[in-house]
Amino acid sequence: MLTYSFENLEGDSLYIHLYKCIRADILSGELAPGTRLPSKRSFAKHLGVSVITVENAYSQLQSEGYLYARPKSGFYVSAIETASLPVPPQAAPEPAPPPPPSEQIRVSLVSNRTAAENFPFSLWARLMRDTLSQQREALMDPSPAGGIMELRQAIFHHLRQFRNMSVQPEQIIVGAGTEYLYSLLIQLLGYEKKYAVESPGYQKLSRIYASHHVACAHIPMDESGIMISQLEEQGASVAHISPSHHYPTGMVTPISRRYELLAWANQSPGRYIIEDDYDSEFRLSGKPIPTLQSIDGGERVIYMNTFTKTLSPTIRISYMVLPPHLLRAYNEKLGFYACTVSSFEQYTLARFIDQGHFERHINRMRTHYRALRDGLISALRESSLGSRIQISNADSGLHFLLTVDTALSDQELIHRAEALGLGLSCLSQFYPQAQPGPQHTLIVNYSGLRREEVPLVAELLERCLAEA
Repeated sequence: MLTYSFENLEGDSLYIHLYKCIRADILSGELAPGTRLPSKRSFAKHLGVSVITVENAYSQLQSEGYLYARPKSGFYVSAIETASLPVPPQAAPEPAPPPPPSEQIRVSLVSNRTAAENFPFSLWARLMRDTLSQQREALMDPSPAGGIMELRQAIFHHLRQFRNMSVQPEQIIVGAGTEYLYSLLIQLLGYEKKYAVESPGYQKLSRIYASHHVACAHIPMDESGIMISQLEEQGASVAHISPSHHYPTGMVTPISRRYELLAWANQSPGRYIIEDDYDSEFRLSGKPIPTLQSIDGGERVIYMNTFTKTLSPTIRISYMVLPPHLLRAYNEKLGFYACTVSSFEQYTLARFIDQGHFERHINRMRTHYRALRDGLISALRESSLGSRIQISNADSGLHFLLTVDTALSDQELIHRAEALGLGLSCLSQFYPQAQPGPQHTLIVNYSGLRREEVPLVAELLERCLAEA
């Protein structure tokens, strides 16, 4: 039976240490594809740890695609092809825009806004005052194209500590929102390339690419994510994906497909992957899914993230991490641009991160959102709809899918809900017209809900579907 030492944990919890040991054996080939792992109870007894430790380790490995489960049989090692890839260095699409607001909407499952009571206003105000009093000279200097170094260093430390990314502060480029950064990437990578987006996916992406007059392909997805064969068939050069939490399906791309994507990018010069990691901080079960960038040894992944989900949609500060060779090209071609985020906001955010407030805010919000999600799911299951609904992908971020048993069309559902004062969106709305999507699957965005609104959501959904 597999044996691992727990003497040197290096600050990890028991289940994280066990997860890393098994993952290393899978990647090295020590555990061959198809190998059946020991049962949780026998393995726990053999290692001298609790069953929950083994269960959590297996669950994380399964979430990332290293393991798969067979009913009443156990966990088995997935087939992962890594041999053709360069050795990695040692070390958001955002939700779709809501429809035009209706005066009769009382509560919305479409909006991704942050409730006002969840933003640290008093703390933010104090940090702003500190910035004004202590950074007067620096505030008068123009910001470099990539952003002030204090903020880039703060983001660097955050990525190293919480996303296990081996990058340098200079690789981080700060901008006012991801849309602006996308436009920079188009200029950097080239207007002649074909850019691929996920289908279904964040609809604004294709509109951004169209506004820059570049070719954009909508690539269908299977149960593991964007389809490699379609990337090849449609001649895409740049794949824009959200592997850690796809919007709107909530899917997590397993490790085997991630390596396939890296292999696709490395097969031809000029191919790149834009990794949108828009709400990875709010994975509510297990540890965060490792980034695609952290296993990229060929400098093919451009990592992107934003503070609009973690703090507020009105804080338009986003950033991307460029591979070293693209950073050199950026400095040569686009280094003349001024940073689009004011130095005042950059210094304030840098203080917020450096002083540990960001980490504490994330932990507090993760607890808040977990309780909010659990309360909403419980209210739905305990309602009269309990036998008519199916909930999926509820652990990966701040929305989940709710499939309902109804004869109503999606448009009828949306219109009936709106008449009752409930804002709804459906999965079928995120497919292109030529690719009809599944019906009767609602996208439940709950980040903007207040706890006292949860019973109202369940009541309005009951009334909406009762008429059917």
